[in-house]
Parts: sequence; structure tokens; C-alpha cells
Amino acid sequence: MIWYAKEVGIRTVRPPATDPRVLEKSLRGTTTVGIVTREATILAADKRATAGYYVAHKRVKKIVKIDDYVAMTTAGLVADAQALADYLRTESLYHRLQTGTRMSIRSMANLLGFILNSSKYFPYVVQLLIGGYDTRPQLFAVEWFGDVTEETYTATGSGSPIAIGVIEAGYREDMGIEDAVKLAAKAVASATTRDVFSGEGVDVVAITKDRFLEYHFDSSKLKALLRG
Repeated sequence: MIWYAKEVGIRTVRPPATDPRVLEKSLRGTTTVGIVTREATILAADKRATAGYYVAHKRVKKIVKIDDYVAMTTAGLVADAQALADYLRTESLYHRLQTGTRMSIRSMANLLGFILNSSKYFPYVVQLLIGGYDTRPQLFAVEWFGDVTEETYTATGSGSPIAIGVIEAGYREDMGIEDAVKLAAKAVASATTRDVFSGEGVDVVAITKDRFLEYHFDSSKLKALLRG
């Protein structure tokens, strides 16, 4: 957006990434969810990438593995999300080599928050969830201006208003991994029935103390989940 103050001859240029119209368009196109149980952290995301109303890709992986015990979901601009994921993966490896210990999930979330806040005038247009199993299952939401919140369950992206209602209706802290995986997939699938920017199946990751489990739900499995 370009603003003009003609009476004093001043021309003010607003960075495109901070134009509300650009931000609104950039955050369309994804539904991701995160759930914490006593045993695991569950992350789920759809597989559709859009450019405006055009379906640009149907097999996008929106859950990025950072290490064996932690992963991140991405919503927003693909290039920004990929750059942040690559940087965090590198920092995690560097920390392990330097100290001989794993970088904590909270530290990763805080690092992402610092990066996003320090660039808020020319922001990374992303909404991120980072979760896994540290000393316990943990899930953090990281917004584009750097605010970091620890969550029991949450959702991001254009389909999040629908997905969060499904999770709230079915969530129990003591639910097993299989039930939590199905709930996460159902939440994303429900969003895809009403949100044109989400679709093409659902990927789910479950991270426990000693396992990194990956699942994929195609359209037939999702229809069965929604019927059930």
C-alpha cells in the first residue's frame, strides 16, 4: 500500500508484508492443529498449497521434522516457513554438537519468537506450532510478531475456527495416542469441508518419549472418520 499526503508533498511507502490485505491473503491456505496428551504431542496438517484461489500444490508437507523429538507445523508464506525451519534445524544440531545435549522445545520456541519479533517491521508471514517430547509432551504456538504461548491444544490457519471446535468437543487429557491422532485428523478434515484453502488429505505426527510416528489419512479414511 502506498499512502500520499499531497498537501505537504510527503510520500509514505508501507512495506507490502505489513499491508493488512497482503497479510490476510498470506495466511489463507492451511489448517494445522496441535494436541498434548499425557503420552505424546500430536501435530496434524492438511496438504493443499494455494496461490489466491488457485490450488498450486496437492502434496505439501506442512509438518517439518526438526529432530527426533520435535517437529513444527507451518502456515503462511512457504518461503518464510521453510527458511525458519531450516534455521531452527541447524541451530538444534549446533546445540547438540556444542553441548552434547538436546535443545529444549521451549528454547526453540523462544528462539523463533525472538527472530520474528526482531523482524516485525518486515515480518516473516507465518503462524507456527512447535511441539514434541522433551521432559514431557509440550506444544507452543508462535505468532508472526513473536509472541509465544504454551498450549494444551490449538489450531492455526484459515480453517482453525472450525478445527478448534472439533478438538474442544472431543479432547481428553487421558486419551490414548490412537484416539488423539484420530481427533487431530478429524479436526483438520472437518475444516477442509468448509474451508476452500485447505484439503488434499491430512498428515499427522505423534511424538512420544522414544518414538516419532507418522500417519497419512487420504480422502477415504477421512470420510470414514467424519462419519464416525
